[in-house]
Amino acid sequence: MQIKNKKLQVPIIQGGMGIGVSLGKLAGNVAKCGGMGVISSVNAGYREKDFLKKPKEANERAFQEEIRKAKRISEGNGLIGVNIMVATCAYEEMAKIAVEEGADAIISGAGMPLNLPEITKGTSTLAAPIVSSGKAAQLICKVWDKKYDVVPDFIVIEGSQAGGHLGFKREELLEGTASSLDRILAEVMEAIAPYEEKYGYQIPIFVAGGIYDKNEIEHFMKIGACGVQIGSRFIATEECDASDGYKQIILNAGEQDILIVKSPVGMPGRAVKSPLIQDLEEGQTFPPETCNLCIKACPHGNRTPYCISSALIDAVNGKWETGLFFCGANIGKVDKIVKVKELMEELWGNKE
Repeated sequence: MQIKNKKLQVPIIQGGMGIGVSLGKLAGNVAKCGGMGVISSVNAGYREKDFLKKPKEANERAFQEEIRKAKRISEGNGLIGVNIMVATCAYEEMAKIAVEEGADAIISGAGMPLNLPEITKGTSTLAAPIVSSGKAAQLICKVWDKKYDVVPDFIVIEGSQAGGHLGFKREELLEGTASSLDRILAEVMEAIAPYEEKYGYQIPIFVAGGIYDKNEIEHFMKIGACGVQIGSRFIATEECDASDGYKQIILNAGEQDILIVKSPVGMPGRAVKSPLIQDLEEGQTFPPETCNLCIKACPHGNRTPYCISSALIDAVNGKWETGLFFCGANIGKVDKIVKVKELMEELWGNKE
């Protein structure tokens, strides 16, 4: 399929997973199989020696290298994208690095990426917002059209079954009243139709959130999606950048172990019930000793119950007691580690 002037051989986007779960190795191997591999920008430099003292420099340097690594691994196949959360303090700086390094796409959620075209317009990097409603898609299109004379190059819809931070009210998630992915897809298609007509461009839509197998992919493509974004299943791959300990924890998690948590940044999220989550539920707090100012909305210092950055870093390193293990709703179905190539063939077939 074509997205503007770029060719995506397999209509699968590997979701961006931070901190450190999807970096250059995973993204490059997904692209090598014809899909879009995605690097998460948030604290990409967590493994750098100077990360604690100079987080900004460490993150920018590592992010740059992870994009280059992914491109080398991909061997010119597929596309290399990056996921940059609007909520991060270094949003604009990371977006500029992605463009400078020739990333094929910037996928941006955790807030409204209303100013993203300031960085991507006139470049070869595609701009794609993540939305969870037709209303959000309409607002982004309206602002981009009026302010920049562009529309999104593609859109990712993230439904309520996704992992990590979610664009729904906590009550909706707990009570199961959030709109279905089918319904949101229909709403988004209706919302963007006037802009597609104005620009003479059919905006490709990729749906995400709990999608597990080929049957589900085919279902969504039959009702209007151009492809899907899948995150959690790529954790259970040999090429995933997370530690073996992290992967084993995800493999061990059953449906009963997954719950909705409250993030320090004020958003609900889906994660494995770990000792950290249990301690927090009992009223314990773990204020950070240092802060690298990664998220704008974080209350910082002793005003936050725990440091989400530290918890996610502990998770990617496989530290069960102190880690925050984000995952999608269907992670309980995953029971083995496979190669990216095997997973891509299971989901879609060969890229040819």
